[in-house]
Amino acid sequence: MTRRRQIYEGKAKILYEGPEPGTIIQYFKDDATAFNAQKKGTISGKGVLNNRISEHLFTLLGTIGIPTHFIRRLNMREQLVRQVEIVPIEVVVRNVVAGSLAKRFGLEEGATLPRTILEYYYKDDALGDPLITDEHISAFGWATQDEMHDIADMAIRINDFMAGLFAGVGIRLVDFKLEFGRLFDGDFSRIILADEISPDGCRLWDLKTDEKLDKDRFRRDLGGEAEAYQEVARRLGLLTDGTVSTVLDMDEHRKSRGK
Repeated sequence: MTRRRQIYEGKAKILYEGPEPGTIIQYFKDDATAFNAQKKGTISGKGVLNNRISEHLFTLLGTIGIPTHFIRRLNMREQLVRQVEIVPIEVVVRNVVAGSLAKRFGLEEGATLPRTILEYYYKDDALGDPLITDEHISAFGWATQDEMHDIADMAIRINDFMAGLFAGVGIRLVDFKLEFGRLFDGDFSRIILADEISPDGCRLWDLKTDEKLDKDRFRRDLGGEAEAYQEVARRLGLLTDGTVSTVLDMDEHRKSRGK
């Protein structure tokens, strides 16, 4: 497919004008960042794997009634999505103490929380994505009360579904990030799930060993990032041992030809 006008380039993806009005092509990069882009690097094949994993999860979420921007995967690194107005709020769903939650409250990492916690962060790298409350969201007009009810309800449903899905393949869903957008129909809009769900925005630990299978391997200089992402894809049934190298080799060949 011939690429159209580039609309935006972020830390992990590039957005292009879609083939039809109201659509966007989402291209997944291998670039890796951490600490609000203060740390940068590359994870070989990450874009290919994230594209497949996000496609899989968004498709499954659609079957349980979660409205999403996903339309279809186009190729190894691109998918077609609905154009939405992104709500400038990152929703973090936490099941286990980890990351900034452990640091902020002096808690032991790995402890199961007594209940799932939803946290909201204002999407602005320059400000360090500050933690915000419902009062900030309402006062600054980032989302209406009804929209936040929809967002919170969907986040809990998504968590319940994904926690079971990952547990079934031996992975503990520690926490994850979600983004939502407004899909317009004339003057009316509704909230739908947007962006991606992948090891970039999830903490995924092996249920038996607590081995990290996500971007924390990059954040903490643990190494083995590409292998961890591949392992998540394998457990979800998206790649077999024989197809991993084939798929990534095909991607390298495409990139070497400038495609």
